[in-house]
Amino acid sequence: MPKKRKTDGEITFSEKIQEQKITDTLELNYMPYAMSVIVSRAIPEIDGFKPAHRKLLYTMYLMGLLKGARAKSSKVVGQTMQLNPHGDAAIYETLVRLTEGNGALLHPFVDSKGNFGKQYSRDMAYAAARYTEVKLSPICSEIFADIDKNTVEFVDNFDSSMKEPVLLPTTFPNILVNPNQGIAVGMASSFCSFNLKEICEGTAAFIKNNDINIMDYIKAPDFSTGAELLYNEEEIRQIYETGRGSFKLRAKYTYDQKNSCIVVTEIPYSTNIESIIDKIIALVKAGKAKEITDIRDETDLKGLKIAIDVRKNTNVELLMHRLFNQTPLCDSFSCNFNLLINGRPKTMGIKGILSAWTEFRVNSIKNQLAYDLEKKKAKLHLLEGLGKILLDIDKAIDIIRNTEKDSLVVPNLMKGFDIDQIQAEYIAEIKLRNINKEYILNRIKETEDIKKEIDNILDTLKSETKIKNIICSQLKAVAKKYGKNRQTDIVYAHEIKEIPTEDFIEDYGIRLFLTEENYFKKITLVSLRTSGEQKLKEDDRMLMELESTNKADILFFSNKQNVYKMKANDIAETKASSMGDYLPNILGMEEDEKIIYFTATTDYNGMMFFMFENGKGVKIPLNSYSTKTNRKKLINAYSAKSPVIFMSYIEEDKDFILTRDKDKACLFNTNLLSLSATKNASGVQLYTLKKNSRITAVYEKDGFISDDIEYYRTDKIPSTGHFIKDEDKEKNNIEMQIKL
Repeated sequence: MPKKRKTDGEITFSEKIQEQKITDTLELNYMPYAMSVIVSRAIPEIDGFKPAHRKLLYTMYLMGLLKGARAKSSKVVGQTMQLNPHGDAAIYETLVRLTEGNGALLHPFVDSKGNFGKQYSRDMAYAAARYTEVKLSPICSEIFADIDKNTVEFVDNFDSSMKEPVLLPTTFPNILVNPNQGIAVGMASSFCSFNLKEICEGTAAFIKNNDINIMDYIKAPDFSTGAELLYNEEEIRQIYETGRGSFKLRAKYTYDQKNSCIVVTEIPYSTNIESIIDKIIALVKAGKAKEITDIRDETDLKGLKIAIDVRKNTNVELLMHRLFNQTPLCDSFSCNFNLLINGRPKTMGIKGILSAWTEFRVNSIKNQLAYDLEKKKAKLHLLEGLGKILLDIDKAIDIIRNTEKDSLVVPNLMKGFDIDQIQAEYIAEIKLRNINKEYILNRIKETEDIKKEIDNILDTLKSETKIKNIICSQLKAVAKKYGKNRQTDIVYAHEIKEIPTEDFIEDYGIRLFLTEENYFKKITLVSLRTSGEQKLKEDDRMLMELESTNKADILFFSNKQNVYKMKANDIAETKASSMGDYLPNILGMEEDEKIIYFTATTDYNGMMFFMFENGKGVKIPLNSYSTKTNRKKLINAYSAKSPVIFMSYIEEDKDFILTRDKDKACLFNTNLLSLSATKNASGVQLYTLKKNSRITAVYEKDGFISDDIEYYRTDKIPSTGHFIKDEDKEKNNIEMQIKL
């Protein structure tokens, strides 16, 4: 805008648009937010907690809930707002996950009463905070061990009204004991849980010798929901060394043979009951799990239970392998050991994490020892002052009694016994009944013990080895007091029975139908017996039909020399009363492309025979269309040099009849052709054609009506054929075909 002229008493305004680099804008506006999420919200620190967890647990500690009775959850949530200024819903949700009732943690930090939902259920909602009660679990005594002895740093809360710990001085590597997931800006964190006993033993061994094979101590991850871990040594080693990788968990089940019922009692930590049931129901509806007759969620107060009713004589092992392959009954857990070390995010393997935790714990114990040292020195100082009045107790009493003003008692004692103010204050506060020789002698006896304790503390502070021995003894005590047996069983690779993918597919007879308009049907033979007439689109007609099995691969040949492959099992079953699936939609075909032929195979044995207008024919092994990978489209499936007029799958060589225009025919056996090495070979000349002549039709031998079919036989190629007899033309409508 143009500047206004300035007049007396008038303010001049100027608007100016300034260009700013997008990188500068991001740095100034977005980076602070991103760093706040990373550092203050989503990524756990070396004590194994995110800020929301730490603030909540510390609030409960201050409320005396470590040893006292349970308090209403709503009261805890309200008190936590002094440290965590978020909404009550977010705080309560954090509390829920830490509870024993929810079951998300191997070692819950909150002893709970009431409904807190379940880790393994998506729809089981937790009760409102006003209905539930909580207190800290006994293991929290290890989380807050000596926190009042300056073991960790304290900082002001958001409004500087109170102090809160930066970290909690946990006596065991909680970061590896309880699972933790978080998504920050540009990074994420995902910690699986490990068995407390194994972690404590492994950590103690690592502290003593950094070169140990950690896998000898920490066998594998362990989860509160149990299930089975499919152990792959290379996968686990990668996770242990790099902090990244994934492994598979699968459900535990039993089979009730009497009631033909599969009972699932433990599921992978990363899934839930509802997702499993929804997926199994979808498989049943798609006809891919016909053995299953019903599925129910029978979870109750005793624990998780999914009941799957199956038909009698079902191969349960095979069915469960299929369900493991196709549903979340077998699921992966991805690890990303990303945590904050001194405010910086780092992804580390287990040894790196244990090294960082050990350093943190060494500093915590040093702080605690320094605190104890100061307290011991202060006590020794007081006792040394008390020892001085032992020489003349009567003098001390006389000084106190004869001092007229209360404010002069301490100065007079200082002067009378040559002690400092702190010692004098202590002596002045002793009760009258304790100013006797016995009491003072008993107190002074403590002096030698305190001196020894001080010397021990000083020796320990100077020796990191002694400090590490303290850590190891604490780890041993934690493992003994709180350790549990593994919840998640380890199933080694050699124990897993390998079942080919093909065996997962249910085997039963089917009939396949293709119409001219490219509608396709898959109908079971059982259904076909009771079916009526096949429903077709108006003006559509049946092009071909074929009987096969649900385990077959189906090859669709198009008019553009492409082959589309699908497994019969992947095609939905339909009924005669349905028009079927429209192939261009399910195959992803090109524009104006049509399927002109299909075949089905389970072993890719046999051949494809192609006949072209120019009189050439070719035999291609069917295994030319077999691929190691599950490719759905193959190009150049046959030659494009001349229009194809006929194609057929043949198991072995057979007779065909070619007709040229309307005058000649030739009967030959495909053994006259050798197999082609390439799919799009142009073929061998079977019939010698005149100029402007072409092959008009191909018949299978049984499809051509003639009293003397061998009349047209040729044993050499190319052939000029034989003139078609008039009666054979009439019987096979050859004149009519040409006119059409």
